[in-house]
Amino acid sequence: MIVAIDGPAGAGKSTIASKVAEKTGFFYLNTGNFYRALSYIIIQEKIDISDKDAVIKAAEKHKIGIINKKVHLDGKDVENFLRSDAVDAIVAQVSAITEVRHIINEQIQKAAKNNDIIAEGRDMTTVVFPNAEVKIYLDASIEKRAKRRLDQGTSVKSLEEIEENIKTRDYIDTNKEYGNLKISEDAIYLNSSDLTIDEVCEKVLSEICKKGQLKS
Repeated sequence: MIVAIDGPAGAGKSTIASKVAEKTGFFYLNTGNFYRALSYIIIQEKIDISDKDAVIKAAEKHKIGIINKKVHLDGKDVENFLRSDAVDAIVAQVSAITEVRHIINEQIQKAAKNNDIIAEGRDMTTVVFPNAEVKIYLDASIEKRAKRRLDQGTSVKSLEEIEENIKTRDYIDTNKEYGNLKISEDAIYLNSSDLTIDEVCEKVLSEICKKGQLKS
């Protein structure tokens, strides 16, 4: 079974997906980290992100996958390098390249093959897993999303700077040529702004139960 969770940056997709995975025993697949891993290596190799061909070649060259529930780049665990301000600053531009999305989507689908999974990202319900049994669009206000990012403690930016960064990412994500962020017609819309983590989890678990995969 595939449970796909879409939504903008900072809406709580990772937190909800990981907790629902714990409760269900499904495999948690953070697809955004695939793009973060690519962004990380682009920074390491000093690739100009305005050089589209060079970014595509990097995506073709490097292999991203999941080993022991952690993101690995060419077989190396890079999980601890994915939430830096430097990665945050370019990941939206990197993931906006159509050819890159095709390459990364193939790696995501390979990682998900023959598993019960909870997958979250920007176009999970519309492009990557359009046939997912459960589709959730998780949203929240920009103010709430920025505060959550600040509370993670991985950014040195002010709350106002994080808000501006999120607005920019939202614009890029919703205006991509391919795989743009949008609400699938058959997705359940959940606004997490005024809900606790447990309340959102219960709503997602309820949808899984409706499909007969779990006991309510």
